[in-house]
Amino acid sequence: MMLKHPQQKYRAFRPIGLTDRRWPDAVLTRAPTWLSTDLRDGNQALIEPMDAQRKLRMFEMLVRIGFKEIEVGFPASSRIEYDFVRKLIEEDRIPADVTIQVMTPARDELIERTIESLRGAQRAIVHVYNAVAPVWREVVFGMTVPEVMGLIERSVGLVRRFTDEQPQTEWVLQYSPETFSLAELEVSLQACETAIAAWGPGRPVILNLPSTVENATPNNFADQIEWMSRRFADRSNVVISVHPHNDRGTGTAAAELALMAGAHRVEGCLFGNGERTGNLDVVNVALNLYTQGVNPGLDFSDIDLVRAEVEHCNRLPVHPRHPYAGDLVYTSFSGSHQDAIKKAFAARREGDVWNMPYLPIDPKDLGRSYDAVIRVNSQSGKGGIAYLLEAEHGLELPRRLQIEFSQVVQAVTDDSGKEVDAAQLRAIFDREYGLAEPGVAHVAVREVGPERVAVEAGVRFDDGVHAVSGQGTGPIDAFVAGLSQRAGVAIRVLDYHEHAVGEGADARAVAYLELRIGEQTLFGVGIDRNIINASLQAVVSGLRRASARGLVQRDAAATATA
Repeated sequence: MMLKHPQQKYRAFRPIGLTDRRWPDAVLTRAPTWLSTDLRDGNQALIEPMDAQRKLRMFEMLVRIGFKEIEVGFPASSRIEYDFVRKLIEEDRIPADVTIQVMTPARDELIERTIESLRGAQRAIVHVYNAVAPVWREVVFGMTVPEVMGLIERSVGLVRRFTDEQPQTEWVLQYSPETFSLAELEVSLQACETAIAAWGPGRPVILNLPSTVENATPNNFADQIEWMSRRFADRSNVVISVHPHNDRGTGTAAAELALMAGAHRVEGCLFGNGERTGNLDVVNVALNLYTQGVNPGLDFSDIDLVRAEVEHCNRLPVHPRHPYAGDLVYTSFSGSHQDAIKKAFAARREGDVWNMPYLPIDPKDLGRSYDAVIRVNSQSGKGGIAYLLEAEHGLELPRRLQIEFSQVVQAVTDDSGKEVDAAQLRAIFDREYGLAEPGVAHVAVREVGPERVAVEAGVRFDDGVHAVSGQGTGPIDAFVAGLSQRAGVAIRVLDYHEHAVGEGADARAVAYLELRIGEQTLFGVGIDRNIINASLQAVVSGLRRASARGLVQRDAAATATA
């Protein structure tokens, strides 16, 4: 039960008294160095940590986005973590302009194994940490301040010794006085100075100052960062980094104020994944900078694809109201909001500074269309469509398909001015997604190697049925590869949902595939007694819809039609 007098149990954070602070008037004019810790801090927070395949998929996406520093794991913690670091190095997966980072606690045997995991790397950051705040050092570890400093000196000295044995690698030390935001600044400063001295003068070092547990308002964290930054302002070899968490829900604000206070580098995860309430959301901070006219150096031109990849790798959904990336963040259901947006769009001219009601960023910059922004619809209308299709026809539409199909229904009702019932709704659905005439027949699937299959099928095109064949990790992957080549357009599966309709001999499978076809994202739907056939039907359904809308260049190849 909540206390009537919480001050008897909790204490407010005591300000540090930085009376001459300069950060409140600072203006951010350039992006920091970004460090993605999705593969380490984010991964360790997952109910089911990523396997090697998902980790590699995440790593490759982070590289495409533009991260130049990526924390790839905690190699001393498990064989999976160690082997993944080795895989990246031995298979030459690390681009020349990307530096990997690994983490180790200040323990001798773990440090040795961590350095060994990096053998052969071109450039690497070794991240060493230990707790310095009073409750950790006194209660958890039972150490005095001098004992903590002795631990740092010995551990960093060991990192130097082992890294000196591998001179072919360019080494950078990252030291984190863990629980920095809860520690006395003088102790944190002493810890950092001890680490620098043990690493050696003039050698590159990153001082990572984490709010391991967010405990105060962001302005206090900014004061702490400015206090520390002043002590290292004239050292060209020292980089001040921050690692905010989101326990108070203010991780983004803490990161932005820390940059204003002198930090050069930010650590975080895509969409704020991480333990408890999560790490800093790097996407949020990067796009906040973008809306202020600062190039963040990270490319989120296809935010939906990034979100789909993160959801696949983390097996966690991104909330529909998540800043910049959620399904609903550019949609106004209020009539007055929609009216303001429409008028502003009508008044806007190409090249104008972006100044739109309710839209802090142009959705097109992130690969979104204006359809969801300016449509005339309501939450209850979309919900009613989904309810009728499920209650009357057993079709359980995924949320994003609900949004897409509601626009189709809206267009029909706008033209007719009449209400549509459940039967009419199903007819509109079947017509839109081409369910009356299946587009795939004679499907054959065979294994051609370990975790690799070949698919052959007949697909109905403009001029008849044509053979499509391809190979991939599964039937859908193989079919998409073959159909992409046949249709002359890149097709990619972003999301997949399926369920059964009916029971027994009447049971059928329904597959809903969210597809990226060329530059556009749209759904395809397939229904068949066989789930593989239904899935392939859904791919063709999406291609037909893209072709009918003119989203596929008809002269690229023969394209599918309804």
